[in-house]
Parts: sequence; C-alpha cells; structure tokens
Amino acid sequence: MGLLAACHPPLPKPMGQLRLEYPKAVYTRFSPRGCPFSFEKSIYAKAEQASNAYWYNLKYPNMKATLYLTYKNIRGNYKALIREVEKFTYKHAIKASYISGQPYVNPSDSVYGMLFRVGGPAASNVQFYASDRTRHLLSGSLYFYTTPNPDSLQPAIEYLKKDIGHLMETLKWAD
Repeated sequence: MGLLAACHPPLPKPMGQLRLEYPKAVYTRFSPRGCPFSFEKSIYAKAEQASNAYWYNLKYPNMKATLYLTYKNIRGNYKALIREVEKFTYKHAIKASYISGQPYVNPSDSVYGMLFRVGGPAASNVQFYASDRTRHLLSGSLYFYTTPNPDSLQPAIEYLKKDIGHLMETLKWAD
C-alpha cells in the first residue's frame, strides 16, 4: 500500500466577492399636485408624503433604503438654510472617514446645489441640496435600514447616488 502525499502545501482560497446586480435605472416624472417642484424618480422608489405638505420619502424597499426629501421656502434666508443643511451633513463627521462635495450647476433651469458623499460607517452616506437661490430649497438624505457597513453597502450606495444625481439633473421648479 502506498501513502498519498500532496506535492504542494495547501493554499487558502481567495476571498469571494458578493456580486450584487441591480436593475437598469428607469425613471418617471414625479410631480405631486400643488408641489413647487418636480423631478424624475426611479420606478423602483415608492414616494410617500411625509409630515409636511412638500416633504416626501422615496422608499427603495428592495434595497432597504429611504431618501428623505425636505422642501423649504426661501424668504431672504438662503445662506442660513444652506448652513443648516451643511451642518446636518457634517454631523456625520464623527463616524465618517471623509465627506466630499460635488457642486451642481444648471443655470437654464435655475438649479444650483451640492451632492455630498459621506464615506465610512456614517448613518447617511449620500446627501444633497438643490436651490434656485431665491425661492426654493430641496434637500435630501439617504438612509439604509441596516448597520452602516460601508463595504457591504458600497454597491447600493453607488447605485442610489446615481439616482440622486438624476433627480438633481431633472429637477424643475413649478414657477
């Protein structure tokens, strides 16, 4: 009887990567009656009116995420409102590994804003604001209903960041 021996020492298997596939983005116009704004939203997001007449939650049930949208009228207090939005974003700096802002400018539709990416284990990984600088301000914060593990959430964050960018690009003011 012979003895079987391996020629090579055992090697650990390489780490596997979770492959998440999301559907191709498809958008539809979201224009609530009497609302001072409209935009294109993903067909995979369910819009629900929140506590205020012009506040909405875009729920992504398959991703266990919600984009909370807040609308405010500007009454000569544009700078104060922007400081409030930025202060809210930077509250996540305690847990964030970085916060980066990407300006958005669309003079033809009077939309000016900022898209924030909050890296690391922060509660909200994407936030934004958009305004015409004189009458309207729309802001939003993305939250997942899970522990904020940036490695596992990264594909979903990137997918929804594109949806939020599309929202900003298609935003129109009612007046």
